Amino acid sequence: MQVAFKYRIYPNKVQSIMLNKSFGCNRFIFNYFLNHKNEQYKKTKRSVSYNECAKLLTDLKSNFQWLKEIDSISLQQTLRDLDRAFKNFFKGYGFPKFKSKHNHFHSYRTQMVNDNIQVENNKIKLPKIGWVKLKYHRSHKGKILNATVSKTNTGTYYVSLCCETSDIEKLQTLNTALGIDVGIKSFCVTSNSEIIDNPKFLEKYYKKLLKAQRELSSKTKGSKNFYKARIKLAKVHEKIANCRFDFLHKLSSRLISENQVICLENLKVKSMLKNSTLSKSISDVSWFKFRQLLEYKAKWYGRIVSIIDTYYPSSQLCSNCGFKNEEVKNLNIRTWECPNCKTKHHRDINSAINIKRVGLVQSDLKPVEIVGYEVFETGSSYF
Repeated sequence: MQVAFKYRIYPNKVQSIMLNKSFGCNRFIFNYFLNHKNEQYKKTKRSVSYNECAKLLTDLKSNFQWLKEIDSISLQQTLRDLDRAFKNFFKGYGFPKFKSKHNHFHSYRTQMVNDNIQVENNKIKLPKIGWVKLKYHRSHKGKILNATVSKTNTGTYYVSLCCETSDIEKLQTLNTALGIDVGIKSFCVTSNSEIIDNPKFLEKYYKKLLKAQRELSSKTKGSKNFYKARIKLAKVHEKIANCRFDFLHKLSSRLISENQVICLENLKVKSMLKNSTLSKSISDVSWFKFRQLLEYKAKWYGRIVSIIDTYYPSSQLCSNCGFKNEEVKNLNIRTWECPNCKTKHHRDINSAINIKRVGLVQSDLKPVEIVGYEVFETGSSYF
């Protein structure tokens, strides 16, 4: 299993110059060969392979001597990234785009060859860069396969080590399951009647964000003051993103550790963002990122994440008798009474219970009607 470990690095002035050269050279190679592939396809209607590009790269270095100053392996990895981008395009993703030097986020990747990447005494050795100070806040596990060096919008440098490891132990099997109904007012409501508040980090830092944006708009573009104001604004955005990511990581880890099965709705977030009234709140709550974290952690630790259909009417169905109340389509109705069995429901808790029930059926786990659907059977064995 491949696991990434991300650390902050503190390069000195000389190392920062070399890193910036590396970012620039790799951007040049990506754009050069993207243009080359486009031109060749127009002429011959044939796609240029990675091997053909790798041969041309050798000749290109003789014409542009400055390409020899940086790690040659990183240039090859850039070609592989371009090749992968075209493969993704043929799978239905977007066409590869040229990289702009005006983009403030930069990165490049290099491979481990003959121990050219090493970590010792809170320092990391990178090809052509040397030993760089590292904030080694946790130990990496397994064999280092490659390293990705990045520079964020705020000018902060990071290195991400991709390692091959088998040290991740499966968690103990449990007999619990959870249905989750995500929302905006509260981040999510579970089938156990737990309501997890929405931290609303964007709203919390909104005044600082507006102030930083106003200061940037008043500066002359390209000036030193403009650069300082841009960094200040980027730091506010980075703070919001880090707080949100920390919250999602902690919540997803807790839910995975406490439950064997987690059931979620398959939300079409891209379509929901077209709602101009709610788009800002939907973006801030990061439902899709939450689902991604749950899925990869479930894969690591031997859990199950069951995704139910987008159009399943979880809010309208009575979790007690199954009666469908179409009046509940109105989002202003937060509590309702079932006309059939007279059971009173909290809208989101009722929805979470229905999501849990359908999710268990989809994951081949049939609920046994004891202990409030908390015991499941799969074949003849029990969790």
